[in-house]
Amino acid sequence: METVHTPLAPAAIGPYSQAIKANGLVFTSGQIALDPASGAVVEGGIREQTARICENLKAVLAAAGSSLEKVVKTTCFLADMKDFAAFNEVYGSYFTGCPARSCVAVRTLPKNVLAEVEAIAVAE
Repeated sequence: METVHTPLAPAAIGPYSQAIKANGLVFTSGQIALDPASGAVVEGGIREQTARICENLKAVLAAAGSSLEKVVKTTCFLADMKDFAAFNEVYGSYFTGCPARSCVAVRTLPKNVLAEVEAIAVAE
């Protein structure tokens, strides 16, 4: 097993790593809409937050020797299912290979963000 870390994605805000690489796969921790430079939640709504989440995932996967194109499964958490269509619009522009996915509504997310996404990808 290998722990993955990159300064191009937000540092973990708890006792976990950005990702773990094991047996040819990369397992990312959930990414939220934090700016990696400032650590602050990005301004805007679900579209802006989803784009930041995807950029954070992209950076973590790159650090692990993988990419968004190699993602086989995502798990998505939304604070409000009313954001589902807008979330899908932005998510779909990043995940063009249409990996398997679960998407659920949750009561609250860290730092009161609107979404969180975790991924499993094949390591290149």
